[in-house]
Amino acid sequence: MATPYGVFETSPIEPGYHDEPCVRHVCWSADRLRVTRLRLLSDPGYPMWDVSYCHGEIDGEKVNVILPFSQLPKRGMKRAIVKHAQEAHVFAKGLGILHNISTLN
Repeated sequence: MATPYGVFETSPIEPGYHDEPCVRHVCWSADRLRVTRLRLLSDPGYPMWDVSYCHGEIDGEKVNVILPFSQLPKRGMKRAIVKHAQEAHVFAKGLGILHNISTLN
């Protein structure tokens, strides 16, 4: 969807999303972690997404998620996430990361 600024965004931020700060940082392999938002940024025509941030929840606590990557290819982005997850012995689909991606391009 095009924003008023002429960029395209998927899964826009809900009002108040950033009201509660994330204080704790956890690795994406942390027990009981559920990823709630992976924010990716890019420019039109550039072939990669830059990771802006990744947030999750553990037992109701909002946390910053540390990922083993800072960029992903635009083509095959989910496949690249799954590959990183397999290398780290993380189950990407169960983590929720594949269904909670937000892009700004």
